[in-house]
Amino acid sequence: MDKSQYEILSELFKYPTFGYHDKVNACMLMLQEKYPEAAKTFLRFSDYINSKTLYEVEEVFGFTFHIQAICFLDIGYVLFGEDYNRGEFLVNMKREQAKINHSCGEELADNLPHVLHLLAKSDDIELVQELAVRAVTPAVEKMLEEFQQSRLDLKMKVIKKKQKAIIMEDIVDGNIYQNAIQALLFVLQSDFEGVAYGEKIAAPSLSNFLPKCGTC
Repeated sequence: MDKSQYEILSELFKYPTFGYHDKVNACMLMLQEKYPEAAKTFLRFSDYINSKTLYEVEEVFGFTFHIQAICFLDIGYVLFGEDYNRGEFLVNMKREQAKINHSCGEELADNLPHVLHLLAKSDDIELVQELAVRAVTPAVEKMLEEFQQSRLDLKMKVIKKKQKAIIMEDIVDGNIYQNAIQALLFVLQSDFEGVAYGEKIAAPSLSNFLPKCGTC
């Protein structure tokens, strides 16, 4: 099973550095070849990135995922919030990242780019399927919900009460990173269509993987 698409997609959600534009263009080519419907969604993101300087892209990335964040990239937090189950999930992710000799640097092991790297590199197909279906897909769906205009308006209202809100034009008109997330969701749904899990945990290496996940 070729899973290189997840390595390519993971680059979109890392903090933009030199070469980011090339990585976005490489992703566009991959989507056009393998997932033409996802490529249609991704086009807005690709066109935007290619029209901006690296500094401008960094700014949008920061306001999307860090400063006054629309959503967060840590999968465990997206699924569980501050619940203790997030800690268990994170322990599992650390273990699986170690198995593929992947260093997450200063970031957590459940950060989206690192989880996508795990999907790409793990040889444990059962683990990959369960991780994709029971964790990554529902987390990405929840991330997308945060881009709904009603939620953005409410979030800006709350921020304005607490501090000065810096509202970027690209967020007001529809943040372009939602297109990247939509493309990722399309790929996940396409690749793992028909794969389903009930209460039974299929992968022994992820025992109690998502013990109280409402999406199970």
